[in-house]
Amino acid sequence: MDLIRAGLGLSKTIRNVTRLQEIVLVFARHGFDEFITNNVTAKIPNFVLPKSKKRITEELRNSSEKDWNQILGFRLRKCFEELGPAFIKFGQLLSSREDLFHPSFIEEMKMLRDKVKPVAFIEVLPLIEQSLGKKLNQVFLEVDPNSIGTASIGVVYRAVLLDGTPVVIKVRRPGIEKEIETDFSILMFLATQAERVSAELRYLGISRVINDFSFTLQRELNFNIEALNCERLKKNLEKHDEKKIYYIPKVFKELSSEDILIIEELKGIPFSQSELILQKKEDIVPKMEYGVQLFLKTFLKDGFFHADLHGGNFFYLEDELHKGKIGLIDFGLMGSLSKNGRHHFIAIIYAILSYNYENLVYEFLDVAEYDNIPDIEGLVRDVRDGLSPFVGLSVKQTNFSELLMVVINTLKKHQIYLPREWYIVFRALITIDGVGKSLGVDLNIFGILENDINDIVQSTFNKDELIEDAVWVARDLSSSMRILPRHVRWFLRDFASKGYALEIKNSGYEREFSALVGALIFLSFSTIAAIFVFSGVFIMAGRMIHYWGDIPTMSWILWSIGLLLFASGIGSLKK
Repeated sequence: MDLIRAGLGLSKTIRNVTRLQEIVLVFARHGFDEFITNNVTAKIPNFVLPKSKKRITEELRNSSEKDWNQILGFRLRKCFEELGPAFIKFGQLLSSREDLFHPSFIEEMKMLRDKVKPVAFIEVLPLIEQSLGKKLNQVFLEVDPNSIGTASIGVVYRAVLLDGTPVVIKVRRPGIEKEIETDFSILMFLATQAERVSAELRYLGISRVINDFSFTLQRELNFNIEALNCERLKKNLEKHDEKKIYYIPKVFKELSSEDILIIEELKGIPFSQSELILQKKEDIVPKMEYGVQLFLKTFLKDGFFHADLHGGNFFYLEDELHKGKIGLIDFGLMGSLSKNGRHHFIAIIYAILSYNYENLVYEFLDVAEYDNIPDIEGLVRDVRDGLSPFVGLSVKQTNFSELLMVVINTLKKHQIYLPREWYIVFRALITIDGVGKSLGVDLNIFGILENDINDIVQSTFNKDELIEDAVWVARDLSSSMRILPRHVRWFLRDFASKGYALEIKNSGYEREFSALVGALIFLSFSTIAAIFVFSGVFIMAGRMIHYWGDIPTMSWILWSIGLLLFASGIGSLKK
């Protein structure tokens, strides 16, 4: 499914005119009719756009920044709730983008997190059996028809395999793929059209997150990707988790597919049940501290990490086999950071810990997105002023929402945008921080980094990696050296055959150039004049000179020529 191509092609053809009409009516009813252009309504035959009773611009005109963000957020939330899972999913994504939107807008979008309607088991049963290629009773001993989890993309049910293994079935909502593809393409079209006529909507930057929306959905819609994510993270944790505290459930790949995911059920208490979890606090706290170290290692060394570690995805396991371990679930949203990105991130952390804010800024600008080169000195000053109060604080002492807003406001001031992959990292750290605070865990993330930074740098820039990089550089240089003479020869041949010429023009330096030329001419005349003077002296060698008349005539002639040449040299300086 190519969501982006579908969106870009919408200006030529709308696949579902009825759905477009429904979406336009909902947006118009909630006050967005003035932002819906003729280019939109022209796609709907015989359509008359209704007018809303209360226009948004009238509300915004006398509102503060916070108020009009809240107003727009409220109106959009009401639209998304009516329009269903695809739009609710988009609103949930908007709620996680503190780097782009105002807090009051974010709060409105967060209200969409529990607005997804459940799906009756009878509706998903055909999809499960079709994916399995078997009847339900040929695979499962029993299935609980009551869902234990409902999301925009999938629904989760408990089940037991024929061998007695407890599992969960995560099944994609029926028809959600086509629905999301259609709604996304329409959403992209409407956002583009609305931003053309509204400075307020352009300020929100909704079109900026459209591509993030498509990127996230394409992975969440395919449960094969989630299965691969689970196995990859399991292997990474096995490398770093020496204490074997964290547990990743088993994926039954032979039963899973793009449409359904069959995964081992974890028996335990989710961290979201804070009252029960706090009873286990003494055991959980050191494991959470250890878990933060594991997260940093999987992120900084492997570049792959769980990006959605909220309380509902942590479990304190109580079954006999895994008792006391911490289990993780939900591997649809994972983060990754390239090798080059990790190097920059480590360099930035090192700069923060060493209070070298100038290096921090230069490292960050290598990966950030911006249209114009920012004021470096001003950016360094603002970064220093913003970050200094937070360095060295523990998690309890640090307000990470405030820290994030300081960073975001600094970036906005200098018109710099955080790369998507970096924003996921910061979101993951803040999510872990939220879990820690709910348990009363006092973690000093900067302290953990400071203790581990030397080991991380050594492992990141080890001998094997440096040799590997050197081999690739040598290979590229060798390839370049082979083709360079060939291209130089072709260039010279073309240069000669077409009669090209090089012309050097001097502009703006005439006075300086004339002075330089005059000095060179004076030096030349003076040198020649000196030769004539010394030649005249040389002729007198061995003669006794008592009177002016004893000087040879030739000496007088040579000296006269030398004097004239010297005078000519002085004249060149005056010019």
